[in-house]
Amino acid sequence: MAGLSCGWLRPYYVCNKTMATPSYTKEKDEFLAAHEEFSDTIFRFCFLKVSNRELAVDLMQDTFTKTWEYIAKGGKVDHWKAFLFRTANNAIIDYYRKKKALSLDALTDDTGFVPISEDMDAEEAAQVTEAHRALKHLPPEFREVVSLRFIDGLQPKEIAELLGLSTNVVSVRIHRGVEQLRTYMMNKKTV
Repeated sequence: MAGLSCGWLRPYYVCNKTMATPSYTKEKDEFLAAHEEFSDTIFRFCFLKVSNRELAVDLMQDTFTKTWEYIAKGGKVDHWKAFLFRTANNAIIDYYRKKKALSLDALTDDTGFVPISEDMDAEEAAQVTEAHRALKHLPPEFREVVSLRFIDGLQPKEIAELLGLSTNVVSVRIHRGVEQLRTYMMNKKTV
């Protein structure tokens, strides 16, 4: 194994010889596939929660490290996306418990930064910024499910698993949140 190069795309935790490794390559292959498929999504989720690129990268890496350690100890993951989102959410909660300095909303309000995709034109970027501002006016229980559904692309069932709610409750909150957003946007345009 001496001289083994993992390549820069391979997650550090898979290549690190000091960490425990799963005994089956199937779990390793599933983990690498999940890392490839969901790392950008988990990063965006973390970034939207903490509004700090470096911290979001750290939280994303922490999410995959904890997941790797879990499967290395023999844990099974049936639904990778939901498992990774729950792990990321727990990492964010842990960070804020340790930090206790600023709330998520205060960070977003202070910075006013909304991540915009490079392939968006100016009109699309303005719409995304306006939608992000409108989300701040939703009650927290609606804001979270609407963000997870439409920004992170999770299905109601995945959101329910992540938040520990029933799928019906999540669907109702999404519907009510969208209706409140629609009302807010319509009222704003008439002003």
